Amino acid sequence: MHPPAILSELPGRVRLFPLGGAILLPRAIMPLNIFEPRYLAMVKDAMAGDHMIGIIQPKGDWKADRPPLFDVGGLGRITQYSETGDGRILIALAGLIRFRIVRELPATTPYRQAEPDYLPFESDWSPPQPLAPIVRASLESTLKSYLEVQDLSADWDAVSSADDEGLVNTLSVVCPLDSIERQALLEAMSLPERASTLTALMTFAQGAGGASGEGTLQ
Repeated sequence: MHPPAILSELPGRVRLFPLGGAILLPRAIMPLNIFEPRYLAMVKDAMAGDHMIGIIQPKGDWKADRPPLFDVGGLGRITQYSETGDGRILIALAGLIRFRIVRELPATTPYRQAEPDYLPFESDWSPPQPLAPIVRASLESTLKSYLEVQDLSADWDAVSSADDEGLVNTLSVVCPLDSIERQALLEAMSLPERASTLTALMTFAQGAGGASGEGTLQ
């Protein structure tokens, strides 16, 4: 399915899925394992309607029933759906466009809903601005030293062959960052700005000593 051609075709009421430590960026794919009753209901409602869900980070206690939310989230379309034998639903969300919450709306559903403003992120429809070679080189160089501090490894053939947006967006999602840092990446207005923010965050993490634990960054 193609994304709506104009903003007016996007939903004026967004189903909210608060998800701590997770961001949905345009053209990214997010797999989700749904098991909580209110979000099972949300996914079924989405499948019966526009197939769209808004991913947004909660502030503070992620496990609170109605935590405060960050202002900006990502709207995604369900592109894969399957039900398991134990009551769970597995979906894949394709990122369409970011949105800013205008206000949370009264809802009779078990999940929260909000009025979105897409206009600040209209450029999400357009192909991303490519990174200048020096910016790409700085990102990859910083990534190498960052992974050493974090005791992580990476498939460098995959890193070097990845397109700019794929590399930046993947790192924005998989790097061990806190919610505020990840939110800064989500809210970066352009791909070069997101790459610069990511480079700065990885540089800061090295100065702060980073986290420990061996693994592989994929």
